[in-house]
Amino acid sequence: MNPQLYQSIQLMAMPLQDLRLRIRQEVEANPALDVVEDQQTLSLDDVDRKQDEEYDYFENSSDPGFTSGGYDDEAGDAKRKFMEGALSRPESLHEHLLWQLRVQPISPESFTVGELLINNLDANGFYIEPPTIVVPEEHHDLIDSMTEMIRRFDPVGTCVADYRESLIVQAQLAEDMPSAVIPILKDYLDLLERAKYAEIARRLKISEEAVRDALSAIRRLTPFPGREYSSDTPTYVIPDVMITLRDGQFVLIMNDEEVPVLEINPFFTQMAESTDTEEKSVKRFVTQSVKDARWFIHSIHQRNQTLLTVARAIVEFQRDFFLHGPRALVPLTLKDIAAEVGVHEATVSRITSNKYIQTEWGIFELKYFFSNSISGAGSAGSRYSKEAVKQIIKEILAEEGNAEKHLSDQRISDLLKKRGISIARRTVTKYRKELDISSSYDR
Repeated sequence: MNPQLYQSIQLMAMPLQDLRLRIRQEVEANPALDVVEDQQTLSLDDVDRKQDEEYDYFENSSDPGFTSGGYDDEAGDAKRKFMEGALSRPESLHEHLLWQLRVQPISPESFTVGELLINNLDANGFYIEPPTIVVPEEHHDLIDSMTEMIRRFDPVGTCVADYRESLIVQAQLAEDMPSAVIPILKDYLDLLERAKYAEIARRLKISEEAVRDALSAIRRLTPFPGREYSSDTPTYVIPDVMITLRDGQFVLIMNDEEVPVLEINPFFTQMAESTDTEEKSVKRFVTQSVKDARWFIHSIHQRNQTLLTVARAIVEFQRDFFLHGPRALVPLTLKDIAAEVGVHEATVSRITSNKYIQTEWGIFELKYFFSNSISGAGSAGSRYSKEAVKQIIKEILAEEGNAEKHLSDQRISDLLKKRGISIARRTVTKYRKELDISSSYDR
């Protein structure tokens, strides 16, 4: 594989953000390559110019209380930076717990142990390592008292081993908690997950109604208290193509605003075509630079054309999806698209990886439209795709929420059979987990 072909394959697989970075690197490395237009940069310049105009407007204001300096002095600048940092970053779980620890009337040794315990917690508020490992042996006698203190901090129920222990701590500290809650959490949580209410009532020698009251109380607790202070930031994606419906026809639009327009530097072109005698090394450098620039521009053009062609083929295969939504997704393979477009399956795989399309139903990765088939009643074995079945499961559970029912995976499997989709309970469980939906008990 020669370097130029390898470069083309690399560009084919790059998402927009990486492609922009790669173009910038190539422009810096190859003097024969020029950026004609970068709409993203131009739009930022427009914003800056507009902001300058606004500042000028207020600068000329007759308001005697307005000053343009504001934070020119060093102290003001430090204050501004502090405020920007405070406003832009949410408080983490560790920061929230440490703040509460600092205001407690405790000894320095106890504070040190408490700090070690808090820093040993994950995002859920659970131990990363056993406390006896992170706390020095000479301070082991302080672990129990500091653990009990931290567990009462907001959010209640952190500094525990797992969600079961967190629920128990929350139940112990809560008011008006049914007496059956703690015994159920300690010994019969597995039976509760399987809705064995009669069995729990028999073992605890209480009524089933008391078990159901305990269940209602448990549902008010938080199994993962630390997630309230999760500092995870959302990941934003930029769609490569957009599809709209105009006059009954689908129209695909490339997002060319994110990709700078390139051209060969005219001076280098003139030098490469010149017949004047020059140093051979200079001539060789100029000729190679122009050749590399042309191939780079060609590779980007080929990437965009392949992306558009593959996206158009996907739209043709998945027309029902774009008309009716995810539940209408049909089975589709890389081989289907490769045969339609006339390229290798590996090319389809590269061009659809980390590429996104904006639709009426949201933004989807192009790989989303490739899905295995699920056999169904009255079909030849390819009526439903895996993603379509997962979408139908989501709809069933949404209906469940409205009806205040808690359907088991077996019940969901039975409901799918009525819709002509025959899959086993364990398959429903697998799809539910892929959708990041908890079990019927957790719901």
